[in-house]
This record gives sequence, structure tokens and C-alpha cells, in this order.
Amino acid sequence: MSQSKREIRHVAVFCGSNAGLGETYEQAAAALGAALARRGIGIVYGGTHKGLMGILADAALAGGGHVHGVINQRLFDKGHLHMGLTLHEVVESMRLRKERMLAIADACIALPGGIGTLEEFMEAWTLNQLGEIDKPVGLYNVGGFHEPFMGFIDKMIEQKFLPREHRNGIVVQADPDELIDALAAFEKPVVPKWL
Repeated sequence: MSQSKREIRHVAVFCGSNAGLGETYEQAAAALGAALARRGIGIVYGGTHKGLMGILADAALAGGGHVHGVINQRLFDKGHLHMGLTLHEVVESMRLRKERMLAIADACIALPGGIGTLEEFMEAWTLNQLGEIDKPVGLYNVGGFHEPFMGFIDKMIEQKFLPREHRNGIVVQADPDELIDALAAFEKPVVPKWL
């Protein structure tokens, strides 16, 4: 056990620019935004008003939270910037957006989303695995959404492409407060990457 919890002041949140099917994902995004605001943890995210991203930001702002948007120039030019953010910045590319979000964040959370959400999450997890950053990553497992993904991770382990201990390199929780608590208590697996 670690002696103290991590200080998490800002969380990078990766999530869909679409809202998904039904109200489940919308409610979950709002619950996460509200929980982070209630706990005084700032959000850094992709800066748009679209989909789950906008719902997350709206809920955090309604709860008095700090929401920092980092949007790329192309989406900004299309009018996708959320106009009510605490702070926003425009960067040239998606790559720079990810770099900036990771620079600000102390931890990362991925909600349900599409390939962009998965790619952002995987980059953060990979950088942690390689030791380039030490910022715990978590999956907000709304309605079991991330279970097929974890099944794929289990296949990597079974086929000897990933050490079993690295499955514990991410936090998977269905409750926003439990997810935040687990990120604060996270201890990185200390086994070699290579089998």
C-alpha cells in the first residue's frame, strides 16, 4: 500500500462527440462532470459542445467546476467550441491537443466513445506503461461498455503480448466516485513490459 494518495487536481476526460444510444451515456457523463466538480477536480477535455463532451462540461460547470477545453483549429473553425468554458485554448492539430491535455492532467478517464476516444485512452495508457508519464488512467465502465475491450486485453495477455500484471495498469469502475478514488489510490504495476 502507498503511504499517501495521489493529488489529482485536473483530469483529462476522453469521451464521445456523439451522445450514444439512449440516455444511459448522457446521464453517466453528467454524473462524472458533477462528481469532479463536487470534489474540486478540474476537467481538461476536447473543448466542444457536442455529444458526451458537451454534457460532461455542462454538468461540471453547473456544479461550479473548472472546465478547460483544448480544441484543434479545424473544429474551432467549424464552430464546435463550447462557449461557456472556464478556459479554452486552440491548438493546430489533434496531436497537439492530446499533448496539451496530458500536460495539464494528473490522471485520465475515458467514457464510452468512438475510435478517437479509444485512441486517446490507449496513448495515455501506453505512455504510462513505457514510463514516459505517471498519470493513472481509468475506464468509466458505463453499462459494461468497456467489457469487450477488456476481453481484448485478456486475449493479449493469453497470447503473451502483454504481461498479466499490466491489466492492473488501468482502473475500471462503473461509479464515478469509486473511479476517482481508485485513480487517487493507484499504484503502477512494477513488472517489465517484456515477457
